[in-house]
Amino acid sequence: MADNNSCASAGSCGKSSCEGCPSAAAAKQGGRNTSFIEAPNKDSNIKHVIGVVSGKGGVGKSMVTSSLAGVMARAGYKVGILDADITGPSIPKMFGVHGPAAANAEGVMLPEVAEDGTKIMSINLILDDEEQPVIWRGPVIAGVVKQFWTDVVWGDIDYLFVDMPPGTGDVPLTCFQSLPVDGIVIVSSPQELVQMIVKKAYNMADMMHIPVLGVVENYSYIKCPDCGKKIEIFGESNIDEVASELGIPVLGKMPMDKSLATAADSGRIYDIENSYLAEALDVIKTKIS
Repeated sequence: MADNNSCASAGSCGKSSCEGCPSAAAAKQGGRNTSFIEAPNKDSNIKHVIGVVSGKGGVGKSMVTSSLAGVMARAGYKVGILDADITGPSIPKMFGVHGPAAANAEGVMLPEVAEDGTKIMSINLILDDEEQPVIWRGPVIAGVVKQFWTDVVWGDIDYLFVDMPPGTGDVPLTCFQSLPVDGIVIVSSPQELVQMIVKKAYNMADMMHIPVLGVVENYSYIKCPDCGKKIEIFGESNIDEVASELGIPVLGKMPMDKSLATAADSGRIYDIENSYLAEALDVIKTKIS
């Protein structure tokens, strides 16, 4: 049977049904099937798309997403965040933006713009109540994420970061197949269990022929306010070994920093310079330009 890792029906199709399948042809060529890629809104000019993923929840993926966007914005780039974490959106609050999202003269949605210029689209910007739960099934959620790409006027964007929900389910699959993702950043934390999950995220990206830019370790340590000593409260990190095994760089190690949490809670995450991600800036500029 043809190698159909990039096929949406992978695992359920047989040899005969794969004959002539464009996904199988793409897999043979070692690349992604571009026939599934959706065109953005006609008034959007998005140069690069970067996905931020994690194999499990609770590792601070949205914090890393907002921090990466802030680093790129401080470097002078036009930045946007597509909040694909539909059931757990937190990006708008971090940037101090609220709905309802506006529309242009043609009735097409516009992203909200944070004080630092970051453009944001999230389900929380179109709900009547920000605290209203989103109780939708996977295909509906995936469809909304796709609409955030096709039906929103993003304008000129150098780097659009996609904050994906944790895991390897419908939404990451939809983003990998429908958006022209240039590369992904994997977010981890020091626990050994999470390192195993990093490999799941890496392997999914590899199966979908999406480049992995590197990994960011969050909650890496806390720094003693008195002596400055680094305290690894989740145990000794082995992210360097895992990254070396996978052949990807470590883009940064972010500590548990009260200033980050305070800035996020007050809606001013962009006020934090976040020097912990200096390597991420260099890698993104080098590999995706």
